Amino acid sequence: MHILGISAFYHDSAAALISNGKIVAAAQEERFTRKKQDFAFPVNAIQYCLDAAGLATESLNYVVFYEKPLQKFDRLLETYLAFAPRGFSSFSKAIPQWLKQKLHLPKEIRKGLDNRYDGPLVFTEHHESHAASAFFPSPYETAAVVTIDGVGEWATASIGKGEGNKLEILQEMHFPHSIGLLYSAFTYYCGFRVNSGEYKLMGLAPYGKPRYVDHIRDNLLDIKDDGSLWMDMSYFNYCQGLTMTGDKFHQLFGDGPRAADTDITQKQMDMAASIQVVTEEVMLKMALHARELTGSRNLCLAGGVALNCVGNGKILASGEFDSVWIQPAAGDAGGALGAAMFVWHQLLERERTVDPLSQQRASLLGPQFNTDEIKTFLDSTDAVYHTLENEDDLLDRVAELIENGKVVGWFQDRMEFGPRALGARSIIGDARSERMQSIMNRKIKFRESFRPFAPSVLEEKAKDCFDLDGPSPYMLIVAPVNEARCVDLSPEDREALETGDLRERVHIKRSDIPAVTHIDCSARVQTVDSERYGRYYRLIKRFDERTACPVIINTSFNIRGEPIVGAPKDAYNCFVNTEMDILVLENCILYKDEQKGIDAAKQENYREEFPLD
Repeated sequence: MHILGISAFYHDSAAALISNGKIVAAAQEERFTRKKQDFAFPVNAIQYCLDAAGLATESLNYVVFYEKPLQKFDRLLETYLAFAPRGFSSFSKAIPQWLKQKLHLPKEIRKGLDNRYDGPLVFTEHHESHAASAFFPSPYETAAVVTIDGVGEWATASIGKGEGNKLEILQEMHFPHSIGLLYSAFTYYCGFRVNSGEYKLMGLAPYGKPRYVDHIRDNLLDIKDDGSLWMDMSYFNYCQGLTMTGDKFHQLFGDGPRAADTDITQKQMDMAASIQVVTEEVMLKMALHARELTGSRNLCLAGGVALNCVGNGKILASGEFDSVWIQPAAGDAGGALGAAMFVWHQLLERERTVDPLSQQRASLLGPQFNTDEIKTFLDSTDAVYHTLENEDDLLDRVAELIENGKVVGWFQDRMEFGPRALGARSIIGDARSERMQSIMNRKIKFRESFRPFAPSVLEEKAKDCFDLDGPSPYMLIVAPVNEARCVDLSPEDREALETGDLRERVHIKRSDIPAVTHIDCSARVQTVDSERYGRYYRLIKRFDERTACPVIINTSFNIRGEPIVGAPKDAYNCFVNTEMDILVLENCILYKDEQKGIDAAKQENYREEFPLD
């Protein structure tokens, strides 16, 4: 039996296919269209999933959409009416799209499937999809399940219990009160884009001090012991307007939002630190309440806020749970997978088999390209490349290049499902280098210098480097760098840490793996094991054998403003248009200095297409 799950029309369209309960394929539409967070109907992702399973559209047994559009429309109408006439401008922009498309989703879905599917359409609730994506693939027979995001239909967070092949939602928090929307409001106020800049706000937080925490608690919201919250909506504008914050919010904090083209000041750093502290408090209280309700010391997390890896790290470090599993595609894209699994287990009551490494394994569920396909593409571009069919030779060469300070584009295996590069579509480098963070940010990623990079570390040696209790295979947990690896600060560095501007603080060395150590001596860790990650694990192991360092940098294979690369063509374009040194496409190695027709002017033009925001 074949079930296709779909998420579309809001933030991050995706498709996922399960066959007889097994996850066959899943991918985000953006990886095919090259449009960041593409929300169009995922025709390309769907076709990939069908091709991966060798299926025709007519062979599908169920197609399931990840939320209930009529309930969402009901919430929009009630909100607009409650704030009328102030919400007219927002109303006039949203309603035409609903009347044209979103209220007619059955028709739109069948149309998107070329009218070749005439079977049943199922619509799950938004937070049911998130909860299903968190629990059903997880390595637990029973678990507490927490989902937190901006908003679905009405729910903004939920607590549930998973047991066997059943999932029960026990409590929900409802719009407009939402920790996800509160975090997005601060993202907007600090000058970043909502629905994409939240990562930046989290990365900025360690540079600030939480000076505004009491201000937030005393004026903006009331946090209950169970993690639920009430927000004073007079400070916010997202119910009735086209912005997140209102005049009262701006008066409370002294001025309006930061313009995107202005410098980041200490105020934005302190605001980021403050809302991060509040968010962590809410996340931990919700998790503890879920444990009390369910009696389980296993926890599953999903929803956009579950991508807050600092908050996840605090939950794990609390010691209140034996184990925490976070859906790698925690945002709306993962809802496509959750919706499909919800139908299989919950509605069809099919048996669930628990995999100790999770059914998702390494979340490598996207397209794969073999060496012959890659050679055909490279030959069509007149690229100069070398083929190393023997893996030992390939690993030796790449490990040597990393040791010599080269930046390597690493394209292997199936593409990752979710927002994190996990060693299949990654840019990698030497974590010991003091210059590597700046080089990667400015010359390859074209992004803000304060953005931290993540370490990939051999799982069996993770404790030698990080204070981490358990594996973190999906790069979704922040942990402290071991104290023994941290370096003492000079008086000058201590002063810069307190009073210097952001550019000075970024370059302060905090550990002997400085390229992956954030300013607060923490890191967003990916533990890499041999069973999930294969060649990527073997590469890091080879690097460790050469250098006695089991850690390398892993950042997503893209520049800012673009999705992670999906196909060899995308990887090659990123390679030739940035200052990346090496490109490894399966068994093929390309050296930048051997390529023809590459010049600095072309790279500069490419960079200018993606200005910092």
